Amino acid sequence: MSNGRSLSLPELEDRIALIRTNIRELVELAAASSGAEVEGRNADRIAQQSEELERLVKQRDALLAKKN
Repeated sequence: MSNGRSLSLPELEDRIALIRTNIRELVELAAASSGAEVEGRNADRIAQQSEELERLVKQRDALLAKKN
């Protein structure tokens, strides 16, 4: 998802908040929908967003560790 440049702390915080919102909405959507195909697609999207969230949190934590 990143374009190759390092994000600032505020940018990371914004992206983390956005992805957390996306995950919450995807979970709500998954709970409301039915069908194996839809469930699989939702699970894939949730997994992708979770991986991106983990990557951004690690990047943020590394940036914070540098400042301390």
